[in-house]
Amino acid sequence: MGIIALGAIAVLVVLGFGNHLWWLVAGALYLFLSRPSKSEEEGGAGTARPTTYQAYRARRDRQARWERRYRRERARRWI
Repeated sequence: MGIIALGAIAVLVVLGFGNHLWWLVAGALYLFLSRPSKSEEEGGAGTARPTTYQAYRARRDRQARWERRYRRERARRWI
């Protein structure tokens, strides 16, 4: 979550001692902020395993091409 979100939840919990409705608001805010976002569900970092062998091969080939290109560029830099 974040410092601001946790602070807001803490303030709502403290306010809840006077009015219990604030505890419900704090709980709803916590549940809203703790669920994963759409990008996290889709594997935003790309670390999830491919679902098919073809997807695995495509990713492996892309990575190999990138590494070869990077190696060539690094080699040219020192010439």
